[in-house]
Amino acid sequence: MTKNNTTEAVYDARTLGKGRMLVLGFQHLFAMFGATILVPTITGLSVSATLLFAGLGTLLFHWFTKMKVPAFLGSSFAFLGGYATVVAMGAELGMSQAEALPFACVGVVAAGLLYFVLAAAVKAFGVRRVMKLFPPVVTGPIVISIGLILAGTAVKSILSCWWVALIAILVVVVCNIWGKGMIKIIPILLGVLVSYIVAACAGQVDGTVIREAAWVGLPFQWQDTGLFAFTAGRWDFLLTAIIAIMPIAIATMIEHIGDICAIGSTTDRNYLEDPGLHRTLMGDGAATVLASLFGAPANTTYGENTGVLNLTRVFDPRVVRIAAVVAVLLSFSPKFAALIYAMPAATIGGVSLILYGMISSVGIRSLVENHVDLTDSRNLIITALTITLAVGINYGCEGGALQFGSIGISGLACAAIIGILAAVILPDSEKKEYTNLMSYAEMTKVEYQTLLMLYVANIDGKIQDEEVAVLLQKSNPETLAKMREMFARMSEREVVDCIRENKARFASKPADREQMLEDIRSIVGADKSLAPTSDYFCSAIEKLLV
Repeated sequence: MTKNNTTEAVYDARTLGKGRMLVLGFQHLFAMFGATILVPTITGLSVSATLLFAGLGTLLFHWFTKMKVPAFLGSSFAFLGGYATVVAMGAELGMSQAEALPFACVGVVAAGLLYFVLAAAVKAFGVRRVMKLFPPVVTGPIVISIGLILAGTAVKSILSCWWVALIAILVVVVCNIWGKGMIKIIPILLGVLVSYIVAACAGQVDGTVIREAAWVGLPFQWQDTGLFAFTAGRWDFLLTAIIAIMPIAIATMIEHIGDICAIGSTTDRNYLEDPGLHRTLMGDGAATVLASLFGAPANTTYGENTGVLNLTRVFDPRVVRIAAVVAVLLSFSPKFAALIYAMPAATIGGVSLILYGMISSVGIRSLVENHVDLTDSRNLIITALTITLAVGINYGCEGGALQFGSIGISGLACAAIIGILAAVILPDSEKKEYTNLMSYAEMTKVEYQTLLMLYVANIDGKIQDEEVAVLLQKSNPETLAKMREMFARMSEREVVDCIRENKARFASKPADREQMLEDIRSIVGADKSLAPTSDYFCSAIEKLLV
């Protein structure tokens, strides 16, 4: 297990017991509530339907991703401009907000279908080829920007009652730094509860809406769903809504990749490889299509819950699925929706301030772990353009987007597009010479093993050239010659980068990794003259692979 300070990562929450798993699930539920409910509050969509399809969408996503990715799907802010645009266009035709929203939902359905197009491309051409368009120098700043953009909503919420927010922040900090046992694992939940209770005692909570709400009710009505728009007979307006909203998918798909990278970086797992980017894209797209057909906001993988993962170090997807099931059950209770709706904005703002900061921190960590050299002018320009465009457009343009007629492109979308183009167009002064010789993405097991051996053999000269020949006695001569040539062209940093890129192939297949180590040990042990270096060699190999 990996460690963060003194907290061990937990990949199987069943070891914590059912009670703790349930509490952890509620923590994920509370973490996503503020932002998830804010979207329907702004757009006029149903809060209960939002909860229902956030839960169902999360479960659908987990099914697509083989139950491996600890992601929660909640309401996407990226489509806010799209909803507003369609409602405004509907008003010009004499339609009310309630009448126009189902058409906007159909536009979001069309956007969700684009996820399947990109997923098919990933499946056809391979995740590595597609991911070449999304290098760490682009995805890292995008993840940083996601946290910075969300931070504005947290600050606005805090200003509504700063001392309530301060209580939430202090509780989270104290529980996470000095808490023991379960207290340390659920700081967000405790921050929300303590702050909410104190605010209620101080008269900061309006209980009227809670008392008047029914205990049980349906989450949505037929006339509010996207399906209803197909029966309205206004096909011209339906097409207009699709054209206005569909392009937003470009931004949300890039956001999705950034979120999956952030979750993978947090949990130390490569989800782009296993279960695969094509599966995460299909899961996100399917959840968005399902939600929009029934009048709920578009879904997206939630950064708030990534922040919870980072704080608690509990990475088991089962905990997230518990939150999803509870969200589905609670969606049928207007009383509970009212209880959440009445929660002070400052409470949500306080915990969100920490969570959003965690998201940006994950982006920074991604740059560090991928050895992005910010002393290089190319990398510095790409990073600067990505962050400043994303944040600048979000806060500097009306509606947080650049308007091209009836279509608004968010700052994150513009930043992602410019970042990708810059990474492709700007010359890489440190472009690796060996990439034309042989693509490490296509290495065979023997070739990868050989490269590892060559690297370790060259460290501090502890294994001499004649010993390398013995170590590689089972390797194909042509492979050995090719690898020697490649190695001669690579700096030590480039070799490390190459190894880091490839070791993910074995991270998800422990049996293959162990077999490879066993093969290496057998080669080392084939000649007793290597006894003085064999322990060092195997130890170095294991450190590189684990």
